[in-house]
Amino acid sequence: MEAFIKDITPYLTKMRRMFHAYPEVAWTEYVTTAKIAEEIEKLDFEVEMGQAILHPHTRMGLPTEDQIEKEEQRAMEAGINKAYLYLMKGAFTGLKAYFDTGRKGKHIVLRFDIDALPINEAEDEAHFPFVHGFHSNRAGYMHACGHDGHTAIGLGVAHFIHENRHQLNGRFTLLFQPGEEGGRGAKPMVDKGLLDDADVFLSGHIGIHSLNIGDIVATTDQFLASTKINVEYFGKSAHAGLEPNEGRNALLAAAASSLHLNGITRHAGGATRINIGTLEAGSGRNIIADYAKMQLETRGASTELNEEYMVLEAMRIIQASAALYDVTTNVEIVGQAPSAECQEEWVDFINEAVKASTNIKNVIPKLPLGASEDAAFMLEKVRNNGGAANYMLFGTPLAAGHHHPCFDYDEEVLPIAVESICRVILGWQ
Repeated sequence: MEAFIKDITPYLTKMRRMFHAYPEVAWTEYVTTAKIAEEIEKLDFEVEMGQAILHPHTRMGLPTEDQIEKEEQRAMEAGINKAYLYLMKGAFTGLKAYFDTGRKGKHIVLRFDIDALPINEAEDEAHFPFVHGFHSNRAGYMHACGHDGHTAIGLGVAHFIHENRHQLNGRFTLLFQPGEEGGRGAKPMVDKGLLDDADVFLSGHIGIHSLNIGDIVATTDQFLASTKINVEYFGKSAHAGLEPNEGRNALLAAAASSLHLNGITRHAGGATRINIGTLEAGSGRNIIADYAKMQLETRGASTELNEEYMVLEAMRIIQASAALYDVTTNVEIVGQAPSAECQEEWVDFINEAVKASTNIKNVIPKLPLGASEDAAFMLEKVRNNGGAANYMLFGTPLAAGHHHPCFDYDEEVLPIAVESICRVILGWQ
């Protein structure tokens, strides 16, 4: 194992930097998916893409048709394989890599998210990717959550399976999932049946908590359930000086809604959260705004707290604000993630699996994720079918918090994560 990890480390760094430099957001990961496919196909995996791996009717938060066409043209100009682009056409990004050893054993499913965020990356001398020339080359987009590293880790695990294919048992499915941000990509994969016969499911995340290299977290506390909501308000435009009484102000309806949403009373039954992330309205200082758009999210410690309290309260306030300003509204749910918990038995299992490692220094039994993850759909699917499912964290110092323009991590976490996952695979042999 140690020789493999030493040999694979330069490759992991190279892949991480390549993906970091070309970030793509949910449902537009065309170039990212194509590059993953090129690497995976060198390793004797069966690769599936497009509608073969995503249920077409349960994808959420899709770009507009014009945006999809524009992104596909961009991908074509980037020179990706036309056969790949054909399979992904219509925002069917991501891929499934499958390997069957031909010997009896567990079906182990591993998930790695691949999408980036709509954030302008920092360009200053304190930011490692900028200093070393692999910062984002796409203005307005950034890998600000570590998914570039997750993708590289997935490729490292694929190399391990390939190199040890004659000694391993069972079957392996690696899911390179689009659209984790906003809770959009996992459910269509679950609904397509990709985890129906999984015996073991494992995923994880770089960072979350700022830890030391060599620290890993065996399992995570409860995932918060979350719902992502887009709201539009439609009013009536009018001259603000000449006839203000003729207008119906969509901007004020949205502004009032945003304030009242943030004031939803927290629930005694567990943690609840709400955030209004964007609010866009108006076209001029002397024009009554006839349109406003707002993006928000709710969260709850349980699916019930989120859906039956936070979402319902949010909907009530959204509609009441529309009525208050005599405007109409359109509400669309564009992403979801359920609550989930990991199984306590994984703590002892992982301690045993990694005990021979000289690179993994410290196994922390459990830490809270403190957020939502659509991998929860996969965790729950496998657990409900009687399988084992877990979510790990891989420790690294963090230059800034997740979703920040200066976000970065120590690249030494990449081989630690690969080794952790590979030792877990060996533990199930």
